[in-house]
Amino acid sequence: MAEGGVNLAQGFPDFDPPQELKQAAIEAIETGCNQYSITFGEPDLRGAIAAKALRYNQIDYDPGSEITVTCGATEAMIATLKAIVNPGDEIIIFEPYYENYGPDAILSGARLRYVTLRPPDWRYDPSELAEVFNFNTKAIIINTPNNPTGKVFSITELEDIAKLCIQWDCLAITDEIYEHIIYDNERHISIAALEGMADRTVTINSLSKTYSVTGWRVGWALAHKNITHRIRKVHDFLTVGAPTPFQKAGVCALNLEETYYEKLQSRYTQARDRICDALLDAGFNLRSPKGAYYIMADADRLMDQLGADGADAFSLKLIHLAGIATVPGTAFYHMEEMGNNQVRFCFAKSAATLDEICLRLDKVKQMVKA
Repeated sequence: MAEGGVNLAQGFPDFDPPQELKQAAIEAIETGCNQYSITFGEPDLRGAIAAKALRYNQIDYDPGSEITVTCGATEAMIATLKAIVNPGDEIIIFEPYYENYGPDAILSGARLRYVTLRPPDWRYDPSELAEVFNFNTKAIIINTPNNPTGKVFSITELEDIAKLCIQWDCLAITDEIYEHIIYDNERHISIAALEGMADRTVTINSLSKTYSVTGWRVGWALAHKNITHRIRKVHDFLTVGAPTPFQKAGVCALNLEETYYEKLQSRYTQARDRICDALLDAGFNLRSPKGAYYIMADADRLMDQLGADGADAFSLKLIHLAGIATVPGTAFYHMEEMGNNQVRFCFAKSAATLDEICLRLDKVKQMVKA
């Protein structure tokens, strides 16, 4: 960073993936896997995705006709929306939302309807959700565990959403990229596994977050064959296909032992707890996230004390005063005033970076005291 600071804005780890994944990618390159693969994904990767989805998510999909490998979850989402949206269709999203969902829906020609997740526990109002469903609703987008809030949708919430999808004959598009990054004995549940939802859900995921390879750009969409047929057509014209050697290495990733996921959760739990404590000590107000690797913090008190008028100004001030880059909460809402007292921190960092962050947050604390 130009200010010599620490980037807690972007959602990527500052440490390497497991050595065996790197070696698998190197071997794929050295053994000639450097040209186009089948546009919708290497057969062995689709087989590994299907096996893991059945084992972990209780979703049973045919790798031949119901899985599309994409250039990351980002492309899986836009390909899905372009495949299903017609003029006049409405897409429901929960806010605060991952920044791409809004533009993706707009680029697809959909009209957006918003349902607010409210702090401190980021619950939605069931009556508010029911009110936005109508005959024009094509789909609802769910992100669990959630970026930016760290919310993990409960079985009760997912069942309520499923009932509405069935009632209004619409789809659920669920982004489950953080499925293995969960805390405090929370349980990740795929809505596609619920009764009546298998054929009306598109489940999106990728290698990026779970395996610390955000630059590899290998994701996928799981859906009924009729939906997959349309997604594959859009995907082919968007990107042709995901990088072949990284698809080959993805097979290695999806076949890692269960201990890998246990260690991943342990690592992120320690990082979460450490940064939450440091943020609270510095004067932020927050609820410890239940999933993903972000903290959505209320900075109201610090904004007043540091003379920052809103989240954008505060984020800039935090860079200049302490060299800490965050994302202002305004980026996650359709009306900026809704997130104007919030900032998001990413804690997917090494122990050394966490040490540095704590020192910088202590500097903020001392400035406020002075």
